[in-house]
Formats: sequence, structure tokens, C-alpha cells
Amino acid sequence: MQIAYRARDLAEAHIVAGLLQSRGIETHVGGHYLQGAMGEIGAAGFTNVHVEDEDYPQARTLVAEYEAARPPETEPAEEEDRANRYATWFLLFLAVLMVVLFGAL
Repeated sequence: MQIAYRARDLAEAHIVAGLLQSRGIETHVGGHYLQGAMGEIGAAGFTNVHVEDEDYPQARTLVAEYEAARPPETEPAEEEDRANRYATWFLLFLAVLMVVLFGAL
């Protein structure tokens, strides 16, 4: 067996495995038992979709089509900035709430 796809997490691995199975390619998703220890973070590259050697070229073609059709990922910095803005507004809200509640005493 060869690795046809290295997924970020178990859910994505099963999506790709389902795509390949719908085209008649038998798959095996590895990394199930690592998810419990590592959480939902792809278990350091061990969440892979394996296919038989003779199905590998067709599987790689389908995976390439999947990757080309997948929307681009957002930049981590963009998500981090958004989280920082939410945290700032939340802390500001808490400060105003504290002033209103305890300032009236």
C-alpha cells in the first residue's frame, strides 16, 4: 500500500477516502487511534489515506483534482488577528460591565 493523501485531520482523510471509494478504489485511513492522544490536530502527519499499489496513479490523479477544487485556506495570521479583535472587544465589554455593576454600589 502507498500513501495517496496526507490529511490535516481525520475528517478530511475520510472525505478523500470516500471520494476515492466512490471511484472504485479501495482505501485505508490510518491514524484513528492517534486522534485520542493528539486531539483534532492531524497527529503529526499520521492521518493518511492509503491505497493499493496498482490504484496509486489513479488515486493521485483524483487527489490532485480534489486539491485543485478545494478553496484556499485562510491565512493563520488572519484568523489570529480576528481572535485578538474578539478578545479585545470581550475584555472591553467585561470592563464596562464591571464599572456599571460595581460603580453603582
